Amino acid sequence: MTALPTVVPAEDWEKARAELLTAEKEATRALDRLAAQRRRLPMVRFGEYTFESPSGPVTLLELFGDHQQLALYQFMHTGPDHFCPGCTNFTNQVTDLEGLARDGVAWATVSDMPLAQMSGYWEQKGWTVPFASSAGTTFSADCGAGGGFLLNVFFRDGDTVYRTYSTTQRGVDRLMFVPNILDLAPYGRQEEWEDSPAGWPQHPTYG
Repeated sequence: MTALPTVVPAEDWEKARAELLTAEKEATRALDRLAAQRRRLPMVRFGEYTFESPSGPVTLLELFGDHQQLALYQFMHTGPDHFCPGCTNFTNQVTDLEGLARDGVAWATVSDMPLAQMSGYWEQKGWTVPFASSAGTTFSADCGAGGGFLLNVFFRDGDTVYRTYSTTQRGVDRLMFVPNILDLAPYGRQEEWEDSPAGWPQHPTYG
């Protein structure tokens, strides 16, 4: 039988919740400070790249569209017959790109997968997220993706592109809707790495 949270009187729950709220507010303020520091990062000029898209060649600059800022996700290439489950899970949760665009940020996904492989997977998954293949370019290597996944943020000043930010691993994880909601639920993500009480259901990540 799966373990359950402890049942307590309402006043005990209120006390425990208040203690947690204090810690949550401290974390929120810490995240605010990090965001302020992030807004003050310098930027570095980035090279010119041409990718392959369903509509033909597209440059890094063209991925901005009419916007001055671009968030660009590097989807892992794990072979011709396999697709990264983490990148798949992440892309499933990329939504409201129109809302992002209203605040001046374009979004696109690139991968070292061949365009045909990407196109087939996008069709299979029903994704409408803009995508292009970086296969044959040094883009992912120049970004430091190292064959993995990475989220870059770019800024354009006229026709010049700059890199302002990048993150991977848990930095990308914190952007996802489902895991962050699960973090609020009693059983959490139910993954083996989590610090959960004895008896909580857990399984391998992506299992």
